[in-house]
Amino acid sequence: MYRKFSADKIFNGYQFLQQQVLITDIDGVIVEIVDEKEAGDDVEKLNGILCPGFINAHCHLELSHMKGHIPKHTGLVDFVLKVVTERHYAEQEIFDAIENAEDEMLQNGIVAVGDICNNTLTIPQKTKARLQYHNFIEASGFLPALAKERFDKSLEILHKYRSGIQYPVSGIQHPASSICPHAPYSVSPGMFGMINDLPNNNLLTIHNQETEAENEFFEKGTGDFLRLYKQMGIDISFFKPSNKTSLQTWLPYFTKEQTIILVHNVVTTANDIEFLRLQTPDSRLQTVFCLCPNANLYISNTLPDVNMLMKYTENIVLGTDSLASNDALSIWDEIQTLQKNFKEIDLAILLKWATSNGAKALQMENNLGSFEKGKTPGVLLLDDKDYEKVKRLI
Repeated sequence: MYRKFSADKIFNGYQFLQQQVLITDIDGVIVEIVDEKEAGDDVEKLNGILCPGFINAHCHLELSHMKGHIPKHTGLVDFVLKVVTERHYAEQEIFDAIENAEDEMLQNGIVAVGDICNNTLTIPQKTKARLQYHNFIEASGFLPALAKERFDKSLEILHKYRSGIQYPVSGIQHPASSICPHAPYSVSPGMFGMINDLPNNNLLTIHNQETEAENEFFEKGTGDFLRLYKQMGIDISFFKPSNKTSLQTWLPYFTKEQTIILVHNVVTTANDIEFLRLQTPDSRLQTVFCLCPNANLYISNTLPDVNMLMKYTENIVLGTDSLASNDALSIWDEIQTLQKNFKEIDLAILLKWATSNGAKALQMENNLGSFEKGKTPGVLLLDDKDYEKVKRLI
């Protein structure tokens, strides 16, 4: 049994196709894309764009219960303080919010997620195997004396994710997991070293340059981050500014064959990208830039220089961040925001970031991200005229 789909356009994960028919088997495995004249009968003719399922490269599912809790436009420091001090709800309320958030991602056409984890609260939901996940176990601790203790705690959580998620569906492997640094301003040099040296810890992510205050802290040792440490009771008298930007300070800690997804990049500059290119000439270290525009607008009402990033790299992906910093978990909404603010960027480029680029970044490209024979990427129908909700066909 086969299903045959035609639409105004087919986006295959890389480019638009017209007057073509997508053929899948009954389980959604891609068979081929053929010319309309060769497709035969029983073609489902649809209006809109056929597209592979979306990849959400950056999310915090465990914060879903904080939807609407933090006011918009507070700036990063106050946002972080709210998350740290006010995230503790009743456990069942957290579980219910996680389930609802995953429902929302499914309805919005998301098929895989790079999910930040600071605890084990998302394990019960992930065991249902409705979405594919890479679990980024977040390590944080700015005080050098606490590095070993905090890293060991992250290791415990990592082992629980690797052993605690038992998928009931035959043939589905355990989700991949790795330990990653939270952000440059929350990880000590010693902890960076432990993360770098951990065997088989090759897919990482980091919150990068989300605000000017982050760069100011590393360049001069001044600015709003001093207020963050003071309110959290952290004595940073040991800290010496590097006289470099945040990215230029933390990047040299990574020395192995790794892929690092840099998230947000709101104040990343061309000089930072040039530094990155000079630091990685042999391509041992692969970098990917993840944009979360709706979260950037929610927290600080600013956006990264997307056009600048595009001049230097094609390795760009999309994420939603969390419901603590976003009104919805929808990659299609993120694409609409980028189209509104960067009208010159072609829709095909944005869809590539949301599909094949995202799958490659999360190392899931063997099965997701594009309409290629043998893959099961999901099939979406997008309305590019009035931007109604995504319809999931498979």
